[in-house]
Amino acid sequence: MDLKSSPIASPLSGSYRPPGDKSVSHRLALLSALAEGTSYIQGFLDSADTVATAMATEAMGARIQWERGPNGLELVVEGGDLHPPQGPLDFGNSGTGIRLMAGVLAGLGHMPEFAGQCIELIGDESLSRRPMMRIVEPLQALGGDIEASEGHAPLFVRPRKLTGQRQALKVASAQVKSAILLAGLNASGSTQVSEPTPSRDHTERLLQAFGVQLDRISETEVSLLGGQTLSPGHFSVPGDISSAAFIMAAGLLVPGSKIVLEHVGLNSTRDGILRVIEAMGADIEVVGDLTGPGEPIGGLTIKSTPLEGVTIPAEWVPLAIDEFPIIMGMAAMAEGETVVAGAEELRVKESDRLALMCSQLSKLGVDVEETHDGAVIRGGQLHGGIVDCDGDHRIAMTFAVLGLVAESPIIIRDAHWMQTSYPGFVEDMNRLGAQLEWLAS
Repeated sequence: MDLKSSPIASPLSGSYRPPGDKSVSHRLALLSALAEGTSYIQGFLDSADTVATAMATEAMGARIQWERGPNGLELVVEGGDLHPPQGPLDFGNSGTGIRLMAGVLAGLGHMPEFAGQCIELIGDESLSRRPMMRIVEPLQALGGDIEASEGHAPLFVRPRKLTGQRQALKVASAQVKSAILLAGLNASGSTQVSEPTPSRDHTERLLQAFGVQLDRISETEVSLLGGQTLSPGHFSVPGDISSAAFIMAAGLLVPGSKIVLEHVGLNSTRDGILRVIEAMGADIEVVGDLTGPGEPIGGLTIKSTPLEGVTIPAEWVPLAIDEFPIIMGMAAMAEGETVVAGAEELRVKESDRLALMCSQLSKLGVDVEETHDGAVIRGGQLHGGIVDCDGDHRIAMTFAVLGLVAESPIIIRDAHWMQTSYPGFVEDMNRLGAQLEWLAS
């Protein structure tokens, strides 16, 4: 379905609680399935991607009770008694789910029921175009037997007994790091991962919450000993700052707006979006602080602010990697020039986000120059028009926000892809005063 986003004359206002964090939900589904006993998860993200990961664990023997709670899904997971699935594990559009599960499966060769089995991991057409050698090669280096079809999904994993080793990643990637650590849970000896710059550390935090002993050697290096047992627990998923980023952007861009965000995950390896918008001059206030299971949680108050262009430091890129579509969108409305560099990782997301954002912003009259690892965006007034999201949920949501402040409406083709990560986005935006409308195909 297409989505129409129309300019609004009134400010946005109200309180808002983001849906559960996508990254945390994926990891909780996997770790609770591995833990011996019963885990309770509140606020699990009800999206196609995260549900696909949880259902994959069900296909492997995890017993899950599903209920709908006030802030997402509530899961009761009986883990620990796993077996090979009867058929392929389908992850739909979820790159996180398929890559992390590959790490889990690669090391299960110590379990007799998995030894000698070949497990196929599949996804939709979009996922099947995304690169998988970034996890295949590190897992093979641990002794894993894993193959990718011409470097992409489907993946074929034959669980084996692995041997821990030190791996130095050339590019900071939480998904690659996490796949290695999850494989290392059952490897002999120590598994150690280093990165050139810090990436999000949800896996490390949650492993510790499940009782795993980790050695955080530095901000960019971590190790664990194989053979540890995971203990179940009670978990509350923080609100997803990546989803909240679109609401924050709308509050900053629409004149006169004030939005209070509640229960937002404030992990320091995910706060790049806050660093960027503060550098752009955003009026933002942290209004509370509490700690969830391994994850800091707080509240934010956002007030509309004239934004200024900024050169984004390369070390912030991994801390805001999922938020760059909306960062580029805000740059289109900022005064002056915004420079993004060191962001090659954006080319291998659900789409080539650098190329797609630059081409679609250009369609709407923005002065934008694509570079090999980023973009230069010169802010100014945004025209209305028709844009394509190429199956990318974050591109679709970005232009839905920009339509509120464009000269005329923006129509986003095939915007239904946003429901893979944030099914309630349109309703949440309209509740705050936006004008988003689904159009019949």
